Amino acid sequence: MRIIFFILLASVLFSGCRSAPTVAFDPSAAEFINKPGGTKIDGHAFFRAETGRVIFAAGEYAYLIPVTPYAEQRFFQVYGKGKYIQTKYMPWDDADAQFKKYMRSTKAESTGRSSFDKVGPGEYFIATSATWQPENSFLTVGAAVYERVTITGKETEPVKVIVSGR
Repeated sequence: MRIIFFILLASVLFSGCRSAPTVAFDPSAAEFINKPGGTKIDGHAFFRAETGRVIFAAGEYAYLIPVTPYAEQRFFQVYGKGKYIQTKYMPWDDADAQFKKYMRSTKAESTGRSSFDKVGPGEYFIATSATWQPENSFLTVGAAVYERVTITGKETEPVKVIVSGR
């Protein structure tokens, strides 16, 4: 009986921590991601662990996400006012299924570098994460980071974006 009580208590306490966005996803607001452009985005994703060690998003997926009212609210609900969150605090993936269809992804190199080609004008989030296993630990730890970038369509050189959570 005590176990059931604690399970119910935990579910009540933690159910209000993060909620799904109240703004509905509008595919027409994200459609610009499907329009080809001439801009290349070169991203470099890394951050510092608590020990000060630099962690690269090596081999992790980087996502190009169109900024829409739904995406803005979702990012605020996940990250709060920052651009970095430890993965242990990330909510379950409850994103609208349509929202996921309007993302592009690529895998980062061993240095945490990734690129998106033929990006059209618009405002985007670039998001990624990384996990690692600290010395003398059986558990993995990690973090998710993002950055916001605006593409005008007038760029003549690749747009360089540092995704470090700062």
